[in-house]
Amino acid sequence: MPSTPLTDHPPIPAVPGPRRADDPPRPDPLARLWHTAGPAVAVYAGALALHLTLLALMITRPGTTLTDRLTSWDGRHFLEIATDGYPDSYTYTPKGELTGNNLAFFPLFPMLVRIVHAVTGLSWAVSGIVAAQLALLAALVLIHQLISRLYTRRTATVVLVLLAAAQPMSLVFFMSYSESLLLATAAATLLAAHRRAWLTAGAFAFLAGLTRPAGIAVIAALGVAVLLEMYRERRVLGRPLAATALACTSTPLYLWWVADRLGSADAWFTVQRAGWNTQWDWGSSLWEFLVRTLQTGEGWVPVSIAVLVIAHLLATALTVRRTTWPPLLVYGATVVVLTLAQSNYYHCKPRLLAPALIFLLPVAGALARARRSTQVAVLGGAALFGCWYGAYMVTAWPYAI
Repeated sequence: MPSTPLTDHPPIPAVPGPRRADDPPRPDPLARLWHTAGPAVAVYAGALALHLTLLALMITRPGTTLTDRLTSWDGRHFLEIATDGYPDSYTYTPKGELTGNNLAFFPLFPMLVRIVHAVTGLSWAVSGIVAAQLALLAALVLIHQLISRLYTRRTATVVLVLLAAAQPMSLVFFMSYSESLLLATAAATLLAAHRRAWLTAGAFAFLAGLTRPAGIAVIAALGVAVLLEMYRERRVLGRPLAATALACTSTPLYLWWVADRLGSADAWFTVQRAGWNTQWDWGSSLWEFLVRTLQTGEGWVPVSIAVLVIAHLLATALTVRRTTWPPLLVYGATVVVLTLAQSNYYHCKPRLLAPALIFLLPVAGALARARRSTQVAVLGGAALFGCWYGAYMVTAWPYAI
């Protein structure tokens, strides 16, 4: 027979006793926040200061401002889309020749610029710069968490420095360009997939597909993560497959929208070819550029870009040979292939390669094992060169980046 309680009153909860000296300290919310985001914020702040300082020193043209340089070239196209929307027809030169227009640029970054402008009331140019900063800061926080899970926190911090300051053309992450947003959506997708938050990963991969053509690399990485998960579980999984299906719709959706707007199935590709001569050529144009440049040695910018491209390939090969989480490897390798196997301006290659991430891992791993003095010397020198190189390319170099 069950015993009856001696009183109708609920039991009085036990009062916790005083903390003992050997008890572990209770986690402080601010400490947890700094542990999560602190290294990324610190690297971001230092890289931003160095980039802006060198960029300001490199501007010599009267009347040119930091805002002008941070919104130059493709940045102007994104701002035009944010302010005026997309054109509704093909664009022609005064001679009647087909040329490119803003339909070549994917819509997510202009949408983010519009949101920043609506919330803050800042000018369109400043809103574009702020949108890039927000995306980059989010990307750095997410990348630090991802690399910390895959390697070590020290390696993750070194990756942040290499990514934000030390690689040539890292300046593009601070400009009104969509590379920072691609990096953020890619990092969010990979981190969510590593945590097996599949629908979250699918949503961010969907956004990546609306950011840049290279968003395909993010979708491919998610697909590999899903295949690995189903292989591990030895069964078909609904949520991972639904996430992949969602991700696969975004880029075709935008291409279909452009096709419907212009009345031609290959409209987006036509605009790309007409404006930027971008098409798949299996790397033949890049090979011709490398051979010609290394044979003649004419122009230090072409030579430096040729050296950078070769360095990217070698570092990527090293990453492939080592044990790397397959989705991260697929993402980075796909960005590299998409960049190098298409015909476009050779001086844009370093900028397009900047979000690939994987070629930084061998260098980061080696530096993470080095002595602190070696780390400071190498990263400091590389950051100075990387920030100067980007400043030169958007001030003294007369062509698009």
